[in-house]
Amino acid sequence: MFHHIWPVDVYFTPIAWTAYLMIVDAMVLASTGRSRMHDRPGRFLLMALLSIPLWLIFEAYNLRLGNWTYVGVPANWAGAVLGYGWSFATITPAILETADLVQAFDWFKPAQPLRLSGRSKNVMIAFGALCLIVPLVLPAHIGAYLFGLVWVGFVFLLDPINERVGAPSLLGDLAAGSRSCFFSLLISGWICGWLWEFWNFWAAAKWHYIFPIMQHQKIFEMPAAGYLGFLPFAVECSLMFSTVAFLFGMELVETTRTGR
Repeated sequence: MFHHIWPVDVYFTPIAWTAYLMIVDAMVLASTGRSRMHDRPGRFLLMALLSIPLWLIFEAYNLRLGNWTYVGVPANWAGAVLGYGWSFATITPAILETADLVQAFDWFKPAQPLRLSGRSKNVMIAFGALCLIVPLVLPAHIGAYLFGLVWVGFVFLLDPINERVGAPSLLGDLAAGSRSCFFSLLISGWICGWLWEFWNFWAAAKWHYIFPIMQHQKIFEMPAAGYLGFLPFAVECSLMFSTVAFLFGMELVETTRTGR
């Protein structure tokens, strides 16, 4: 990559993430005797494929809000699709594999159950919906400042719904006295966020952030405060995957809360 040798320099981000996924999966397997790739490679591949349309939801928001842009992407159609698809396919697996590794350390012990009222859950759903709608209905030059609402909106919207329909949910975990999944996902988001920005910084095909604040306070390509957004992003990646798994009638597969 540093010698600008094609195709490594152009596809450096997905190459690095593919290597990372194999290493982390091996670490989880060595620590626990079980891992996503080792136990159910077909399910792992399906998760990677589902990661593409899940991330495209955020790309659709970006078309309106203009928070990032891509440079150095291959000009030919096939090369661009390969780069985008391969990169997007690593996002959900990276979050969940890293959370698995964090959970393997068994840092988070059971705590007192925490249960919210039905009214509180309805408020969460309404708030999440507002977070996802408001940036779109405001003028684009105002909505560009509000992309942070999208990073939390799916958490508030989906988690109470997942709990009600019987899909994995953080509210269900909290009601059972478990904090492990929640904290593991937050740590996973922090780790993956730094790796995303670090590897992106050196790649020939990369993204630039163009949102209208903090552009002079960057670490790699990301304004410093933006790294905090990776914490809720990891949580919503997990919840969105759980929702899709439920909608497609998948056996609730390889979720962080169960280890696999």
